[in-house]
Amino acid sequence: MFTGIITDVGQVRSVEMRGDLRARIGTRYDMHSVDIGASIACDGVCLTVVDKGADWFDVDISAETVSKTNVKGWTEGHRINLERALKVGDELGGHIVSGHVDGLAEIVAVRDEGDSTRVSLRAPEALAKFIAPKGSVALNGTSLTVNEVEGCTFGINFIPHTKQSTTWGQAAVGDAVNLEIDTLARYVARLQEMS
Repeated sequence: MFTGIITDVGQVRSVEMRGDLRARIGTRYDMHSVDIGASIACDGVCLTVVDKGADWFDVDISAETVSKTNVKGWTEGHRINLERALKVGDELGGHIVSGHVDGLAEIVAVRDEGDSTRVSLRAPEALAKFIAPKGSVALNGTSLTVNEVEGCTFGINFIPHTKQSTTWGQAAVGDAVNLEIDTLARYVARLQEMS
């Protein structure tokens, strides 16, 4: 479980097929405090540390995960948002994020508004119904508040801190973004279906 508060921006050092996809991620985390088997959200995808060094960790990524996320676009040098798993007693600064990506959204517009940046994204139709104004979503692992929704398109505002502390400062039209809808929205919709 995660909060969507990004604590490092890692860099993909290598990607290779070994039955599953193996990726090596460079990080500023103190890897002495990270156990083999620990979960780290990588651009919002919950992945398991299978090997590690002083400033890197390896993850194996199944074909299913590759097919449902933007991992298929990872190349050497690609920057990704990182978050270590939530521990009991940690501050919950964002919202409950599982690290289970629901689908891909596409950036359709980027424009500056003062020091902030407004990004419009198009969600898959099956997921758009779960996105509500002033609700939460996780995009590439980042907990964000939805500003407006029109059909399958929704808008997010990125303040300077978020752009500097995550990969969102380099967002561009056409980017595929890992989308995790809010868990509460999913349960509310399921309860309505059953009533």
